[in-house]
Amino acid sequence: MVKSEGDLPQVYLRPGEMVLTREPAILTTILGSCVGATFWSPRLGIGALCHAMLPRCPVDPPTKLSLAKKRKYVDFCIRDLAHQFDALGIQRKEVEVKLFGGADVISVERDDLHPTVGRMNCEMAIETLHDEGFNLAAADLGKTFGRKIRFNTASGRVLLAHLT
Repeated sequence: MVKSEGDLPQVYLRPGEMVLTREPAILTTILGSCVGATFWSPRLGIGALCHAMLPRCPVDPPTKLSLAKKRKYVDFCIRDLAHQFDALGIQRKEVEVKLFGGADVISVERDDLHPTVGRMNCEMAIETLHDEGFNLAAADLGKTFGRKIRFNTASGRVLLAHLT
């Protein structure tokens, strides 16, 4: 028996959090300049969502960062999820990835010499996905408004709402 969306567990992610689930669930988050990436294996119905705040994890921090602190970074989250899918025997070419967020929600002067955090998050997400061998199935990035996403890990469907 297939569960309706209303019967699935609901998980809300805050900035810097990441979830991978083997069981059907609805993963939800709200994004501004942060980037959210959904990962879905249609073959196994395994889904993941990360909500990253900053583009690049420091390589040589003065103190070692905890796993929770590393998950605040776009590049780390994508690589961490890539390794988790690898460990489950899921090839990267079969994972459907979608990106959301990276908005300039705070009014700042924008130029090419001083990119915003939102823009840097978008660029890092696309670069890291490419480096890790993932194909980007869909994206809704940038602009000046936030987004709310609801990711159904049973179907791979992402419902997107623009927050204006």
